[in-house]
Amino acid sequence: MSEEFRHIVRVVETDLTGSEKVVYALSNIKGINLSLANAILRKAEINPETRVGFLTETDVEKIEEIVRNPDKHSVPPWFFNRQKDQDSGKNLHITGSDLVLRQKTDIDQMKRIKSWRGYRHSYGLKVRGQRTRTTARKGKAMGVKKKMILQQQRKAEGKK
Repeated sequence: MSEEFRHIVRVVETDLTGSEKVVYALSNIKGINLSLANAILRKAEINPETRVGFLTETDVEKIEEIVRNPDKHSVPPWFFNRQKDQDSGKNLHITGSDLVLRQKTDIDQMKRIKSWRGYRHSYGLKVRGQRTRTTARKGKAMGVKKKMILQQQRKAEGKK
């Protein structure tokens, strides 16, 4: 444990607030969820209840090394977000801005090969089979006009 408290700690190109517990702060990094954060801390032998501001430089370096190369530290491959990558065929785990860029290139490839998912992405529709009849409506309201007409008709009948 470090004697001095740091308010902001930079881990894997992301600023983490020093007052949070390490496990929750790691989950703020894009590409790391709570269960992967727990696995990383278990491999680094760091208490998850520790505050980020009290981590030493060696602890931060251990965490960064495990996040960058989780397969070398025997983290199970089902935690990785790129299993059997199309380019390399390996199990990879990508974090931060690299993850955003890779997702964008994947979507662009789906659009280019004109797959069904690419079609749905390009038209701004739901991609994973969700309901679209009543949700995700954009622009003009669908069922409001008919409801207003019925209310006006009822008022007109009540006056007669």
